[in-house]
Amino acid sequence: MLSYLKVQELVEAAERTGQKLWQVILTDQAQALGRDQEELWQEMQHRLQVMRESLAKGLSGDNISVSGLSGRDAGKVQRALAAGRLLGGPVLDGAILKALAIAEVNAAMGRIVAAPTAGSCGILPGVLLTAAEVLQASEEEQVAALFTAAGIGMVIAKVAGVSGAAGGCQAECGSASAMAAAAVVEMAGGTPAQAAHACAIALKNILGLVCDPVAGLVEVPCIKRNAAGAANALVAIDLALAGVKSVIPVDEVISAMYQVGQALPASLKETALGGLAATPTGCRLARELRKGGEE
Repeated sequence: MLSYLKVQELVEAAERTGQKLWQVILTDQAQALGRDQEELWQEMQHRLQVMRESLAKGLSGDNISVSGLSGRDAGKVQRALAAGRLLGGPVLDGAILKALAIAEVNAAMGRIVAAPTAGSCGILPGVLLTAAEVLQASEEEQVAALFTAAGIGMVIAKVAGVSGAAGGCQAECGSASAMAAAAVVEMAGGTPAQAAHACAIALKNILGLVCDPVAGLVEVPCIKRNAAGAANALVAIDLALAGVKSVIPVDEVISAMYQVGQALPASLKETALGGLAATPTGCRLARELRKGGEE
């Protein structure tokens, strides 16, 4: 676990030592775990490779879930992007495509990196790998960005939690979006303070997002929310790099997310009893899947 309890403490440590956030986080983790930094670096490099492998699998064909509720959407986006039919441009559309592809691999029981959860696994790699292409970031810069994301995620997990069952989808897709935003801001040359503002902006944009999986499966609407979370991260990244600041400090935003999660009723926290799961179509799909499982 991270020694720091606040993102602002990480920022101040980085500014005091003239380091990047990832350097402060890596040093802290090595000391806290009693391990060599190079060993931790290699482990994070391995996670980056797994993300790339998940993406390759997601783009190689139609990854259809056992339930049949999800799959093929990444392929549709990929073909539309190649045909020039999309409006978002290479960065936005590229991140959406990658986020969808990896989330579909998860739903099809493929291997992914929970970042911070399996249900939000497409957001961080989708944004990071797309930004790395645009920035022509090196392997080392991408691994470093993952340490930044990890440090931000650990603070959020300590203060507010990253479980949809405890805090709604804001805790999953919101946290992943915030982690991606902070990581890419720093990878793009932003300051530690700008990375913190990106984290705050991303979280604010998804504050209150409920967790309402249809039939209790991490597929609908979860996979498309990965695409939305990637887009949200890009908004926060651009605002922060432009010098836009979050009026509410990042750590107060994280605390607010916790309070909102506590206020959400149980029906909107991964129980499949409310939200989209309780719509006529959501209920019909749940009945059909239950019936199919009984046959």
